[in-house]
Amino acid sequence: MLRSLYSGISGLHAHQQMMDVTGNNIANVNTVGFKASTVQFQDTLSQMMGAAGAPQNGQGGTNPAQVGLGVRNAGILSNWAQGSQETTGRSGDMMIQGDGFFVVRSGNENLYTRAGSFTFDANGLLVNATGEAVQGWTATDGVVNSAGKPDDIRMPLGTSIPPKATENITLKGNLSSDPIPDPNNPPPGGVYDSTTPYTTTIPVKVYDVQGATSSVIAKFTRDETTAGNWTVDLFEADGTTPLTGANAAVPLTFASGKPDAGTAPDGVLDFGIYKVDVADVTSFSGLSDARVFDTDGQAAGALTSLSYTVSDTGQIIGVYSNGLKQVLGQVAMATFKNVNGLEKTGDSMYRSTVNSGYAQVGQPGSAGMGQVISGALEMSNVDLAQEFTNLVIAQRGFQANSRVITTSDEILQELVSMKR
Repeated sequence: MLRSLYSGISGLHAHQQMMDVTGNNIANVNTVGFKASTVQFQDTLSQMMGAAGAPQNGQGGTNPAQVGLGVRNAGILSNWAQGSQETTGRSGDMMIQGDGFFVVRSGNENLYTRAGSFTFDANGLLVNATGEAVQGWTATDGVVNSAGKPDDIRMPLGTSIPPKATENITLKGNLSSDPIPDPNNPPPGGVYDSTTPYTTTIPVKVYDVQGATSSVIAKFTRDETTAGNWTVDLFEADGTTPLTGANAAVPLTFASGKPDAGTAPDGVLDFGIYKVDVADVTSFSGLSDARVFDTDGQAAGALTSLSYTVSDTGQIIGVYSNGLKQVLGQVAMATFKNVNGLEKTGDSMYRSTVNSGYAQVGQPGSAGMGQVISGALEMSNVDLAQEFTNLVIAQRGFQANSRVITTSDEILQELVSMKR
């Protein structure tokens, strides 16, 4: 009789824990980065009433007879399924798409979280909602050394970058190979007009060593009799004054519509003060649409605002006053061999344990780690329909075990009454 009483009590305890876990899941239905938990039950030891017997002397074997002694909570496991995406539009909000955790520093200890709502504080330190410093790598001159140990990420407000003179110009597009028509009597196929050389001019914005801007005109002139032969000159902004210090009349030959290596080694024309990349310039029939694709060089600039973007690899890219974008840092990401071995510490954070394994820290998007989605947060993965179903199951289980206790009490009462 006492066995059934204690079995019922163990059932009450187990289903009360199920109610506690389910209630916590429902309470955190809107908690960023929260992972729902489930309770696993298992039976306890069973009392042996009769041992098993082997077949012998023509008699069949007998099976063991055991009476169970109740139920217990075998474990509480987290559901690590991906939560849904909530778009916020804030640059500091980061969502992990895939496996991994953000790393934050709490005192001298590293903690791990899926909640990626980060901001820069008054000292330029990247922190989470409760003030813990986000770990990663701060860039030096736009370069991140992810091989080093992760540390606090700081926004270098007030830093400046020096001006840089333009050295390389990249062009793309087409230079027409069509015949130059005679303006007085253009035939259907067109003929070359020796008095009107075929030219294309391309204005290029360049920087000097002080960061001042000016315009340079790149003039392409085609040979009057051979469509594939061109000469290239650089002029001042007026288009007529040769550029001081630049090589003049640099030849450019096209073979099968592509720059010939003989006149443009590696696709580059050397003008002394500038190198012009024409590797992607073609000379085919049609309109001439050659244009500037890219130039280096920059004016002086300073990082005066918290305007930044975050890439899918966790790189924080700042915008300087001169419009230049430069990598300022990169957030670190950690994975574990056994995520269920992590210990919850509150504030949507976890601590590593002896059964979770050591944190494997690296860049987002590498070594099995998830990517970062900027301007979004990962919502809780709690399924309300499932949780309300679990409430009903836990309630009925609690009621059933309560009934076991009351029924056992009634039987005991009958035994006591037999003496009367």
